[in-house]
Amino acid sequence: MQKPFLIFLLSIFPFLSSFVPTSSPTVPSEQPVEAPASDLLYEEMQLEGIVSYMAFRQALEGYSKIENKSKEILTLIDFTKPSTEERLYVLDMKSKKMLFKSVVSHGRNSGENFATSFSNKVGSYQSSLGFYLTDKTYQGKNGYSLLLDGLEAGINDRARERAIVMHGAPYANPDLISSNGRLGRSLGCPAIPLSLTKSVINTIKEGSVLFIYANNQDYMAKSAFLANKQADFLSMNQ
Repeated sequence: MQKPFLIFLLSIFPFLSSFVPTSSPTVPSEQPVEAPASDLLYEEMQLEGIVSYMAFRQALEGYSKIENKSKEILTLIDFTKPSTEERLYVLDMKSKKMLFKSVVSHGRNSGENFATSFSNKVGSYQSSLGFYLTDKTYQGKNGYSLLLDGLEAGINDRARERAIVMHGAPYANPDLISSNGRLGRSLGCPAIPLSLTKSVINTIKEGSVLFIYANNQDYMAKSAFLANKQADFLSMNQ
C-alpha cells in the first residue's frame, strides 16, 4: 500500500511545487519616525542646558493654541528653578532665538528660594501658574509696569483683580542673592531687575504669551491648554 502512494506523490510533485513560494515575502522597510516639532525647535533655538525641555514643550503647546496673540513672542518663567538662577526667558518664535534671560521673583507666600505653592485668590500673595496674554503698560507704584490677563479659569483668571502685573523691583536685583541666599519676593507678581524692566516689558507688551511653569500636578490636571497632562508629570518624576 505504501509504494503506490509514494509513486502517486512523486507523480504530482512538479504540480505542487508551483504553489511553493520561491522567495520570502517583501517586508516593508520601517519609515524613520519624525521628531516632534517641539524637539526640532528646541534644538534649533539652542535651548539645551538653559531651558527645561518639558517647560518649553508645555509652553509651546499652549502658545500654539492661543489664537488672539498678536506677537510671535513667548515668555517662559520656570518655577522649578530657584530664585537664585535665571528662570525667565523671552523667546522670539519667529526668528527662533532667545532675546532675554533673567532672574524673576515669585510671591512671598509661594515659598522661600523655590516657589512651591500657588493660588488664584485675592490676598494670597502667591504666584499663579499658567498662560497669560500681555496687555498695555502703565506707570504705577512700582514704576513702569505691564498688565497681564490670565487665560485659565480658576487658575490665573483673577490676575487683574489681584493686580498681578510684571514690573521691576529693587528686591529682584540679583546682587541681593549673596546676602539673602535668595531673591526678594513679591506680592504675587513676576518682578524682574530694574535694569531690564523697560527693555523686557517693551518687547513683550500688547499681545504676547507668557507662561508660568512649575511641573505642578494640580495645574496640569486642570489646564485646558495641555493635552498630555498626567504623562508630562510622570515623565518628569521618574
